[in-house]
Order: sequence, then structure tokens, then C-alpha cells
Amino acid sequence: MSGGVSAYAAISSRVRAMYANLLTPQDVLQLSEASDFSSLFGLLKNTAYGPYLDSLKDKDIAPKRAIIQIKRKLAASYNSVIQMTPVETRPLVKELYRYFELGNLKAILRGLVTVSVGNSETTLWDRVREVLFPLGSDTVLPAQAMIESGSVTSAVDLLHGTPYEEALSFAMKRYSAEQNLFPLEVALDLSHWRRLWSQAGKLTGQDHQYGAKIIGSLLDMNNLMWAIRYRVYYKLSEEEIINYTLPFGYRVHDSDIRAIAAGADIAPIVMRIYPMIGDVNVMFEEPQAGLPKLEFQLKRQLMNQCLSAFVGSPFHIGIPLAFLVMSDLEVQDLTVLIEAKSSNMPDDEYRPFLLKPTLLN
Repeated sequence: MSGGVSAYAAISSRVRAMYANLLTPQDVLQLSEASDFSSLFGLLKNTAYGPYLDSLKDKDIAPKRAIIQIKRKLAASYNSVIQMTPVETRPLVKELYRYFELGNLKAILRGLVTVSVGNSETTLWDRVREVLFPLGSDTVLPAQAMIESGSVTSAVDLLHGTPYEEALSFAMKRYSAEQNLFPLEVALDLSHWRRLWSQAGKLTGQDHQYGAKIIGSLLDMNNLMWAIRYRVYYKLSEEEIINYTLPFGYRVHDSDIRAIAAGADIAPIVMRIYPMIGDVNVMFEEPQAGLPKLEFQLKRQLMNQCLSAFVGSPFHIGIPLAFLVMSDLEVQDLTVLIEAKSSNMPDDEYRPFLLKPTLLN
């Protein structure tokens, strides 16, 4: 057993204590009843997110800044877990954390192809850094230098020696020809998930069992939604869909992705893989509205996989991984709430997309 029983006994105890500080489904429901963003912000200050929101002065209390501060708690959770994790499993947790750096890299590249910042007093760097996940010194990205380099090509040149160099070097040829970020973003996504799945595959015993289940469930959700979107939204060819997806997974296998790519009826494939998800046929009657609902249901299944890691033996990496994924899903719920309340969105438009309250059903 990786790390030993004594090591995991200590980690499990500390992670369970951190898990107890997550919001309950009832908490999220109560937050959803806030009348506006100001009221929601006040309620959040009385939760475990309070210390991260206290640093905002009155003039800084804006939805974007509140979201960044909330993400700082998630970053702190990752840092704590990484420090506690046995050396054998640490590379997996670090690679999972790198997902947020990948998001930052995409934001930087997208910023570089933006035509105008819209306000002469606002620099492109000022605007981009407002949406970056707060990794602090944990990042390998020279973010400001990349933005100030002035072009995607120059920015990518600054990534020499990082985990992103190889994937981008292959994709840059197509970017140069098409001036489209799509091949770069796909290359980055596929490279990240290959590394993550590879790290999960290196584990043994219960670490492998739970690592593959949780990481595999994340991978499955992304891979399946990629394949469906590429076909339904972007009308990509069979060859392109296969090239832009992954040939492995936990529940979703290469044969499933190839069937979708080849034009098979998607709903029966999804229902076979996830028989617990209802109304799949209805979702595909109007894909524009149905696919976000499918992704929500896949996240709900992921959440259930995480909850199952807390049942039974505590001596494995599944509990720390499950806590981190649940923390991220909680931040996603809070982001939905903040954006909904700040834009005066009707309750019936956003509440169906809150994950935590579904645990009450």
C-alpha cells in the first residue's frame, strides 16, 4: 500500500477535517436564496470562504474579484494536500492541480488574439490577470511576459522547458497556417489528460483503484463531451474527432468514441455507459439545450464517485483526490451563484445547474 497505513491515517484525518468545512447542500440552497450579489457576498463571509473575502475592500467587491478570492481557498486546499500526500502519489495530485494552470495558459493565448481591450486605461495584462486562477508561485507560466510579448508565437517561445513545450511545438505549425487557437488548445488538453492518466496508471493497490476511478471519471466526462460537441456543434469529420479525443478511459472506451465519431446514435451509447442518467433521449432532441444538461449529469456522477471514496478503508489516495474534486465542484456552484446574482438571473435559470443541492434528492 503506497505511503503506508500510518501515513494515510494522518492524511485521511486531516482531509476529512477539511472536507467538513465544505458547504452542505442546505448551505448552497440558502445561498441561492440571497436577493442579490451584495446579500450573497455577505452570506459567504460567514462561511469558510470568509477569510479569503475579508481582504476585499468595499470598492473591490465585484463579482470577478469575489470569484478569484473564492478560488484562493481551492488553491490553498491543493497546496495543503500536495504537502501531505506520500511521495508515490504526489505527482498525480500535482498534475491534477496543473489543470488550472492549463486554463490560465488558454486565457493568456486567447488574450493575445483579442483585437481590443476596450478601454485605453486598461492594459491587456490587467484584463487577462483578472480571470487567471490564483496559482501564485506554483505556476511555471511567465504570464505577464507572455502577454507583453505581443503575439502567440512569441508567447509560446517563452514556454521552453515547461510541460507545455512539446505539445505546443507540434500544434504551432497548424496555428501558423490557420491563425486559429483550436489546435493549440486541443493539443494542450490531450497532453494534460495523457499525463494525468499515466500518473494514475503508475499507482498500485487501493491507490490505483481509487485514483483510476476518480481521475478516470473526470477524464470520461471531458472525453465524452468533446466527442459529442465535435460532432454535434462543430460537424467535424470522423478522423478529426478521433484525433481530438483520447483512446482510453474508465467507463468511456475507445470503441465508444469511435462509434460517436462514425455517426452512431449517441443517446444509446450514453445510456449504456451511464444507465443511471435518465432522459438522455430527450437531451438529444434539442442538443443546444440538452448537452449542458448532460454535462451536469456527468458532473453529478463524478460527485457520487467522490463521495463513495469516503466509505470504507481510508488508507488510499482516493480521499484526498475526492476532497479536491468536491472542492472544485463547490467553487463551480459558487461561481454560478455569483454570476447569477450579479446579473439578476431568474432562479429557474440557474438553480437546475447547482450541483450540491442534488445530493438532497
